[in-house]
Amino acid sequence: MRIELATAPGDRHHPNEDYVSVALPASGSGGALVVLDGVTPPEGGDGCVHSVDWFTARLGGSLLELSGSRRDMPLTQCLSEAITRTAAAHSSTCDLSHPLTPQATVVTARWNAQRIEYLVLSDSALLIERTHDGVTPVLDDRIDRLLAEGRRLAPLRNVAGGFFTAAADPAVSRKAVTGELPRGEVRALAALTDGASRWVETFGEGDWTECFALLRKEGPQALIDRVRAAEDADPDRTAFPRGKNHDDAAVVFVEP
Repeated sequence: MRIELATAPGDRHHPNEDYVSVALPASGSGGALVVLDGVTPPEGGDGCVHSVDWFTARLGGSLLELSGSRRDMPLTQCLSEAITRTAAAHSSTCDLSHPLTPQATVVTARWNAQRIEYLVLSDSALLIERTHDGVTPVLDDRIDRLLAEGRRLAPLRNVAGGFFTAAADPAVSRKAVTGELPRGEVRALAALTDGASRWVETFGEGDWTECFALLRKEGPQALIDRVRAAEDADPDRTAFPRGKNHDDAAVVFVEP
């Protein structure tokens, strides 16, 4: 088994709001990965006394524990329970009904000798290298479709007809992209927050297959380093428009 991960803040003076981790059971059979991208609120607050990195650490830790230890629970149920636990940890101090209450994108996957299961919510990415069919990206494309329609995203977060993130409502797990594959059909997996997938989606340095090849050959840190180099080459964001010059980035690569 090969497991490599890397993460880096977009701004060294600001906490990294991404979360990435892997759990392996004591039995040595199977495992689980979780990658979250915390959503930075705009000026004006989010009704919460806690930081976004506090939220992603809580949610990510709960989701990893449940995904890894509760094989009887579907990943959607694991996410619902993780959201419920995290909400309970700060419901007495924070306004969880605020539309910008701390939230995150989610990628989780788990595997054993028989199958691989996955869940993707919002704009982080899961890449699956198939035994015979190359690299398949698993994407929740709702944000891309809304932008293509010229829609403003702010009023469309976690509402019908919009896009969805993990915040305080456990029912959001039903909006995730999910699936499973026989274990024998999968060679490797990679999960990326959008700060790392910029290499493909913003800078056009390669496609998903080339991105996966880079991860296999050089590892997650090399991908993040290449994203940083592309960002530094366009400091004014004129050649490649984007919300932030540098963004938090997290990547995990797994050969189960």
